[in-house]
Amino acid sequence: MDNSRAVVLDFYEKCLTVNAHTNVAETMGKILADDFVSFGSVDSKTKDQLIGQIGFFWSLVPDLVWAPEEIIQEGNKFVVRSIASGTPNGNFMGLPTDGTKSFKIMTIDIHTIENGQVKSVYHLEDWGTAMQQLK
Repeated sequence: MDNSRAVVLDFYEKCLTVNAHTNVAETMGKILADDFVSFGSVDSKTKDQLIGQIGFFWSLVPDLVWAPEEIIQEGNKFVVRSIASGTPNGNFMGLPTDGTKSFKIMTIDIHTIENGQVKSVYHLEDWGTAMQQLK
């Protein structure tokens, strides 16, 4: 039985969303393929780089929630439209925050699943809107 959809959901529920029941580095280490690549608009990240970034986000945005709203599957590719929200406390992308203002933005990701792991993701997040909400 193919568990690709469950892998994608675990990525959002156990890795991107802060929760007390997950060791984020360990869980991401299992979910992401060793040769995983995350592609943004102008840069890319390896598995280790993304694990480090998400760990940092967990400490900066302790109530971070990344909730899938829609999932579309085409073979081993999953397009996920989600809502990311949280209340940062500290330097958030160059903006000082004190935990009193929250953001809520749309994100869109395209995940490729191979051998039960996330092999790659192309992603867009509406961080410009988050910065406006946090000012």
